Amino acid sequence: MGAMTEVRTAHTADLDEATRKAARALLWDVFEDDMAEHDWEHCLGGIHTLVWEGDELIGHAAVVQRRLLHADRALRTGYVEGVAVRAGRRRRGIAAAMMAELEGVIRRAYDLGALGASDEGAALYEARGWQRWQGPTFALAPTGTQRTEDEDGFIFVFPGEVPLDLTGSLTCDWRDGDAW
Repeated sequence: MGAMTEVRTAHTADLDEATRKAARALLWDVFEDDMAEHDWEHCLGGIHTLVWEGDELIGHAAVVQRRLLHADRALRTGYVEGVAVRAGRRRRGIAAAMMAELEGVIRRAYDLGALGASDEGAALYEARGWQRWQGPTFALAPTGTQRTEDEDGFIFVFPGEVPLDLTGSLTCDWRDGDAW
């Protein structure tokens, strides 16, 4: 990262309106047709790591609390959302710096970390010690537990002190939009 690059970490409640708007706009720029309003909503209510180059926001990532069910336990999970680096600024360690900040939050506040990875992001997470979930995934929907087989192989966990069986089932709490 360049000398004029600044990494800031703050809770959603501490972000001013201009910063929230800049983060939302960055996510829409980076993910284009793959971004929906519920995806932005999933980023809110937790800790954001923001990378600025001067007055321009060039990176965003957030961790929010969710409950994941595994091995008959409800685990307090730091779920990572909205990891994005502006085109032209990638491959400079920005995503790694943001993840380092969020991993520190996860270690201090949660039983484990989790995220849904894209094909492009998977290598970053694996290099940082995140582990691909190998078992079946589910979501606790209003109508009951639903299988989420489309997510199988794309969920990664950042283990903490709680023992995990990566081949066992993993169930997320319900939310509007994408369950994972």
